[in-house]
Amino acid sequence: MVSILTGTEATGTQSGPWPAPTAERPVTAVVPVPGAKSGTNRALVLAALADGPSRLRGALRSRDTLLMAGVLRALGGEIDTDGPDWLVNPPAPGGRLAPGAVADCGNAGTVARFTPAVATLRAGDVTFDGDARMRDRPLTPLLGALRELGADIDGDRMPFTVHGRGALPGGEVTVDASDSSQLVSGLLLAAPRYDAGVTVVHRGARLPSGPYLDMTVADLRAAGAVVEAAPPERDGSRRWRVEPGTLAGGDRAIEPDLNSATAFLAAALATGGRVVVPDWPEVTEQPGRMLPTLLAAMGASTERTEDGLAVSGGGTIHGLDVDLSDFGEAAPVLTALAVLADSPSRLRGIAHLRLQETDRLLALAQELGSLGARITVTDDGLAIEPARLHGGRLDPRADHRLAMAYAVVGLVVPGITIDDIATTGKTVPDFPRMWAAMLSGRAG
Repeated sequence: MVSILTGTEATGTQSGPWPAPTAERPVTAVVPVPGAKSGTNRALVLAALADGPSRLRGALRSRDTLLMAGVLRALGGEIDTDGPDWLVNPPAPGGRLAPGAVADCGNAGTVARFTPAVATLRAGDVTFDGDARMRDRPLTPLLGALRELGADIDGDRMPFTVHGRGALPGGEVTVDASDSSQLVSGLLLAAPRYDAGVTVVHRGARLPSGPYLDMTVADLRAAGAVVEAAPPERDGSRRWRVEPGTLAGGDRAIEPDLNSATAFLAAALATGGRVVVPDWPEVTEQPGRMLPTLLAAMGASTERTEDGLAVSGGGTIHGLDVDLSDFGEAAPVLTALAVLADSPSRLRGIAHLRLQETDRLLALAQELGSLGARITVTDDGLAIEPARLHGGRLDPRADHRLAMAYAVVGLVVPGITIDDIATTGKTVPDFPRMWAAMLSGRAG
């Protein structure tokens, strides 16, 4: 049996204050990044619903992905995460869940929002729970939509119990997913297995993180599902239709995690150096595809080489004014660069970051503010003014993206320590070692 890695175990470090290294010279390194969390967890769900076994090549081994594997095991799947390739065998038809089954979602949004629909397709009861923060994150619209589609679920927030009947009628449902696009993905991924498929209509404010929905649609189609995705309407509403049918197993290659590359590429701009991330995909649905343009706007030079995507810093960091509604994951690291910039920055379209692992907007303003940064939380984002910074102790508040962002600031500002750097194990196993290797010029 494979255990779930905690943040500390995933990074191989002890939790507690971590002295953020200051760069003594421009960083020059090649940094391979691990597989994408978003791709790994979508692939795990689709493999657990497939008609046959699957092999996932390049899967990310981190706390979030091992939590996903653990929940899918609780739902009857057989998942081997021991080797470099992960092997998934879906449950045998007609099997029942073990009595008292529990799905531990930790603080993983993809796990909490992608797996309840899978549970409705199993026979038996399973109780979903997670970390304290997960009990505050948006789930009610998803659970309400599943009930409308025929599910039997007790509760609207964790802990809640799904009483699986082995099938779900499906049909059409309207949901307000303006807090998280994962609420829609959680309905779509299992939809081919609903008796009537599903039509999902989003009505509400603009959907955040739209590229992740494009990723969900692309992954469904790659597994053999028939999906129609209408373009957004003027009022922000959207519509998807997934036909009932089977999903194919087989081999699936997981792309490198472009989100996790953000901090390493930002190090090149922060220090005036050069960082190359190998195997950067030519075409991808990951929102990280926007990163070269964003870094260039802040003063970097970017180019595709035979080795991968290369980012070079020019010695000066410029502020930027940008709508990050499609790529909110980049906001913490871009904020880290913005507090080092020579002009003001305005990051917009990221109000939904208040509902992530922590309230990222408030945390960035308070924690970096303790170093002297001038950050104002706005209705939909952050406004940052240049200021002189000093060292200090920063708390990432159990948020992996914040911990990595603070490491970027530490490259330039001496005397920064970061509490619980092990929280980076949520998505980047062994981040401290990778960061040290980058500073030394070694690959990886």
